Amino acid sequence: MLAALAVVIPLGLGGAVSPVILTEQTLLLAGPDGGRAGVRYAAGVVLTTLVVVVAIVLFGRAVSLPTRPHLDATLDLVLGLVLVNVAVVVVVSGRRGSPSRKGGGDRNASGSRKARAAFAFGVFAMATNVTTLALIAPAAKEIARTEVDVAPEAMLVLVLVGLVSMPAWVPVVLTRVAPGPSQRGLTALRDQIARRRRRFTLGLLSAAGLFFIGRGLIRLLG
Repeated sequence: MLAALAVVIPLGLGGAVSPVILTEQTLLLAGPDGGRAGVRYAAGVVLTTLVVVVAIVLFGRAVSLPTRPHLDATLDLVLGLVLVNVAVVVVVSGRRGSPSRKGGGDRNASGSRKARAAFAFGVFAMATNVTTLALIAPAAKEIARTEVDVAPEAMLVLVLVGLVSMPAWVPVVLTRVAPGPSQRGLTALRDQIARRRRRFTLGLLSAAGLFFIGRGLIRLLG
């Protein structure tokens, strides 16, 4: 289980570097009926993350990853290559300037959302968050191949979901504890992540991809 945590925690924290999710949440919280909208948005993000993680874990159990080393190693290679390719897409799209345009569009769209639509908005935001989903997949696969009982496996799933969805639920908690200072702090954090997200994302995706490619090759050759 500790070996799984060593993979799940870094990937989960990497998936939490999501300026889109954080931006939408901070704007919702600052808008009319922000408290209720923020809770619904966070619920949508958390639920979608949980469904994705559980689906991958159940699929991994169905094909018996822990008892099929060759298949497990092949999936390592596939996931590693996918992560590296996503990193290349991030670089190319960054050079074309598309992320900044997308961010502006997301921000404008979020300003017009009403509190009652926040849950569906959270579901959509996470379901279309490609870079975060790319990091969730190998982390969930790692949980699937870990030979543990149901309770430890459920804990691993909750750890991954909790880490990945931090940009959605942490702002809600902070604004409940200290509304003024937390709003200013979240805005500053959002701006910092937005400026450096491409480098963070590129580094995380590349490192994770190379890790899984290397582990897959070692298992196949061994």
